[in-house]
Amino acid sequence: MFENLTERLGGALNRLRGRGRLTDDNVRESLREVRVALLEADVALPVVKVFIDRVRERAVGQDVLKSLTPGQELIRVVRDELTALMGESGEGLALNVQPPAVVLVAGLQGAGKTTTVAKLARWLKEQQKKKVMVASCDVYRPAAIDQLRTLASQVEVSFFPSQAGGAPVKIAEAAIIAARQGFFDVLILDTAGRLHIDEKMMDEVRRIHAASSPAETLFVVDSMAGQDAVNVAKVFDEVLPLTGVILTKADGDARGGAALSVRHVTGKPIKFIGSGEKSDAIEPFHPDRMASRILGMGDVLSLIEEAEKKVDKDKAAKLAKKISKGKGFDLEDFADQLREMRKMGGLGGMLDKLPGMAKMPQGVKSQMNDRELIRLEAIVNSMTPKERRFPAVIKGSRKRRIAAGSGTQVQDVNRLLKQFTQMQKMMKRMRKRGGMANLMRGMGGGMPPGL
Repeated sequence: MFENLTERLGGALNRLRGRGRLTDDNVRESLREVRVALLEADVALPVVKVFIDRVRERAVGQDVLKSLTPGQELIRVVRDELTALMGESGEGLALNVQPPAVVLVAGLQGAGKTTTVAKLARWLKEQQKKKVMVASCDVYRPAAIDQLRTLASQVEVSFFPSQAGGAPVKIAEAAIIAARQGFFDVLILDTAGRLHIDEKMMDEVRRIHAASSPAETLFVVDSMAGQDAVNVAKVFDEVLPLTGVILTKADGDARGGAALSVRHVTGKPIKFIGSGEKSDAIEPFHPDRMASRILGMGDVLSLIEEAEKKVDKDKAAKLAKKISKGKGFDLEDFADQLREMRKMGGLGGMLDKLPGMAKMPQGVKSQMNDRELIRLEAIVNSMTPKERRFPAVIKGSRKRRIAAGSGTQVQDVNRLLKQFTQMQKMMKRMRKRGGMANLMRGMGGGMPPGL
């Protein structure tokens, strides 16, 4: 996510990190590089100007030039200003109204709007313990209603049936009545998107808004559209009282221009960010954490929260108990850890949040993906129960059989066994140091050595 921006900003600022003294020339040169990096990331020009002016004002102040570590202090200033640019602190959904709280979702066609409705519904159900209904007011796009019905079934929330060719305002009104009668906490209305902004579209979404009086009016933005997305959001905000923005497809956006521009240009907070196709690939937007990620400092707090939500605590407790009693860590346990990592978004999702990963060569990063986890799991699944419990028996002929059964090479099996041995040693060390409580806390965050 935002790899190009991270690389360029990191290069400009790292040259200052170890300096014992900063001069006006140092600061001016670095800010020139930062300015170019932001413009190349498709950040709006007025936003870049405001950002650079703020950083320059603080950089020539006493808090930086008089600091014992001025280079690091300037990096902190840049991080603080990036955070301020994106909204200081995360803003949640304001759903404290008489149920059902209506959430109206708008946006252009192709931004991932309907998928985002399903993701948001799942997040509200699982994280906020809300009873959720979704309804489609998109009577124009072929199969739009069927798509939402299918997605609602997958994330296990209620779907209000509507018909193609119906009146969108009538559908919204009927859905609200049904949600009220069914004692639903939240009703999410998916509105029709267009390939471009037109007056008919704007008038329709205005009428749906007037009829539904939503607690939240969210605009879905494709982050890969960069400055164009921000301009569209601004037009929508002029005709519709938006309360927030959801950025989608952030995992495919190497630039980050939309994330850095949309709050400043529209004045509306980014409330969620979508970063994948899976129904759980959405997270609340935290400007301070995103600023740290952009500067290559990682986002450990989000990683911990992800582990707490998705790691099987019972399995972690059983493994900790097993190892504390002196029983060995076997390949079945190793496979369980691979599955837990996949639940947390795989290697790619974890790497994005680990500090220092921005410095890793792109070629190495590209090899660390879910395919590697799936391949390792396939190798373990090709073993017999005895081989999983007693890996020492896996010799030449067994290795060939396992490789053939998993569609891999013998050297792949050897590599897995080496990684497993390293992890086994790590588990033994943790037991000797009395670190079982730490082991339980870190089961989801641990990465098999050598991956």
